[in-house]
Amino acid sequence: MDIQLNGSTRLYFVVGHPIVQVKSPEGVTMELSKKGLNALVAPADVAPQHFASFVQQNLYLNNTDGLIVTVPHKISALGCCQKLTPRAQFIGAVNTIRRCEEGWEGDMLDGKGMVQAIRNQSIELKDKRAILAGAGGAGKAIAYELLLADVAELAIFDVDQTRQQQLVEQLQQLGKGKVTAHDNDPTGFDVVVNATPMGMNGDSSAAFQLDKLTVSMSVADVVTKPENTPFIQQAEALGCTAVKGTDMFVQVRDLMVAYLLKSEQEQQDAA
Repeated sequence: MDIQLNGSTRLYFVVGHPIVQVKSPEGVTMELSKKGLNALVAPADVAPQHFASFVQQNLYLNNTDGLIVTVPHKISALGCCQKLTPRAQFIGAVNTIRRCEEGWEGDMLDGKGMVQAIRNQSIELKDKRAILAGAGGAGKAIAYELLLADVAELAIFDVDQTRQQQLVEQLQQLGKGKVTAHDNDPTGFDVVVNATPMGMNGDSSAAFQLDKLTVSMSVADVVTKPENTPFIQQAEALGCTAVKGTDMFVQVRDLMVAYLLKSEQEQQDAA
């Protein structure tokens, strides 16, 4: 990777807390470099109480063209944007921020990336029964895109039952597929998706009851480090088709780069 670093370098930041687990700095920098751009993506470990200030201050840094937002800032990032895509507005979370005439514009691409990664594994979603663990920013985004992909039923599990029920009620407003609250037993579902941090950085736990997985199920995980979480290990041992967090990352990365580099007019034309 031939990275330039000089006074003409355009800056992007990946903002999270903690930040050690993210792959975006290298991955997105490589993609920008492949496109012939003099650009660098740097990690920024920003605590929640300072996040809004960090986003605002970067508006004044004229060579900062965008921000990539990760845990735990995806929901709070919504209020830091002067403009939102319809998808981000409905989901209530943002993972990519780009400059626009009004200031910052935000979109939420985690769900679209996950659904693309699932389809790349030839996993059918239309008319299938899916269960999703996690009602946070990534979980909301994935749930939204699963319904747009025409799953027949989507069950939501979250340890925070208030947050779980709020997401169920919000998704029901789409009028697409049956949406219900559920526990962490995947029995009877075709597609099982983890959108929680469980399994990250050597965590031996899993969001679902692993002994209830069967070979007929397809599974997907958002966790990228390690690539083979306990959830993925159990699924692959059974012979399930599995989508890893790294598979999702590749798709989200490409979507983020496209979004960050498109002009505002191109965004409107694509809407």
